[in-house]
Amino acid sequence: MKQKNIYIIDFDSTFTQVEALDELARISLKKHPDKEAIFKKIEDLTNLAMEGKLSFSESLAQRVKLLDASEDHLKQLITRLKKKVSMSFSRNAAFFKKHADQVLIVSGGFKEFITPVVSQYHIKKENIYANTFVTTGDGKIIDYDHANPLSEEGGKVKLMQQLNLEGDLYGIGDGYSDFQLRESGMIKKFFAFTENISRESIVSRADHVTPSFDEFLYVNNLPRAISYPKNRILCLIIGEVPAESIALLKKDGFSIRHLSTFEDKYVKDVHMVLMGEGEKMDPAKLQLAVKLKTVGYLGSAKSNLDVQTCTDMGIVIFEDSKHNPRNANFIPKRMMDFMNTGTTYLSSNFPNLQLPRFNQSHRLIHVHHNVPGIMAQINTVFAKHSINIVGQFLMTNATIGYVITDINAEYDKDVFKALKKIDQTIKFRVLY
Repeated sequence: MKQKNIYIIDFDSTFTQVEALDELARISLKKHPDKEAIFKKIEDLTNLAMEGKLSFSESLAQRVKLLDASEDHLKQLITRLKKKVSMSFSRNAAFFKKHADQVLIVSGGFKEFITPVVSQYHIKKENIYANTFVTTGDGKIIDYDHANPLSEEGGKVKLMQQLNLEGDLYGIGDGYSDFQLRESGMIKKFFAFTENISRESIVSRADHVTPSFDEFLYVNNLPRAISYPKNRILCLIIGEVPAESIALLKKDGFSIRHLSTFEDKYVKDVHMVLMGEGEKMDPAKLQLAVKLKTVGYLGSAKSNLDVQTCTDMGIVIFEDSKHNPRNANFIPKRMMDFMNTGTTYLSSNFPNLQLPRFNQSHRLIHVHHNVPGIMAQINTVFAKHSINIVGQFLMTNATIGYVITDINAEYDKDVFKALKKIDQTIKFRVLY
């Protein structure tokens, strides 16, 4: 009989974007005259423990003493943490609901603030393992339960030994205490989570580096909100491009390379290109860029980019022909909207289509030459595979037909092969 998979997930800088004790310090010490020095001390203690340079128990004891916090401060912290859940965890809430029996939160943090945050994601309270505070009668935090194994050095290993779980265990986290589970041999694989912070001492020893929870779900063939992790989508920045443009694309999770020219080694793997004004793209290289989905151009693209070839290949162009100062942000945002939702609004070579997003569905994009009968063929494929269509949108121009279809999440993946085989198809992809 196949072993059950169990997913052991860290909280600080993994499930959430921040270290909760650091945030609690910023709340509790807000009016303290030496707050900046204390903040720095707490952050240093956190990092030393996460990198394995200071025992976790010593780091925790020193941080709690420095906090000067109360239960009222905890309430403020919980409100803040609920807004700081890591984006890739937030968008995969459906996974936690479906796999509630298999997900454990194991953290050196504290139940008082962890439970209210992760419970929103259908994670069972009995599957949350963390430390607990000790308070006085008036609610002041003075200590923590030292009998809890998670308060000790190697605490996660000690806890797992006590639980003696049956199944294949997978660990996801950003720090040394997470890696210790792999080092102990108690888990099958350790995934270093780097969406919020990347610690080289941990990354170098991980079984797999996962820049997002989407990546973890993808490599383990688990249900997920988006079909292809953004960290696997290569975006080339070519020439002089404002830092704010690059920051937008990087923040959205794409894999960024900033180059002076369109280097040969990237041509066959690139998905997105953002070009600075005056940059030219070699038509021969463009024709080899078979995965390229969209080009953003900070200027007029007409004399620098073969627009007709882009159109024939199903590549959507967004350009700044009027040199609007806002377009340092506007063009990258249009590219992001296209990659994230399929929206082609204000494209210079594709039918303009703005789209709502449907929950609990997958979005399929079909680009084809604008000839009669294609729509009928697409829907015949869906009918043959008993696909339930949630929503469908079609826009055309003189040469291109652009169809977006939202379907129920349960389907036979052979439908993809059938859609790709339709005559006059230029490009097909599953968006999410």
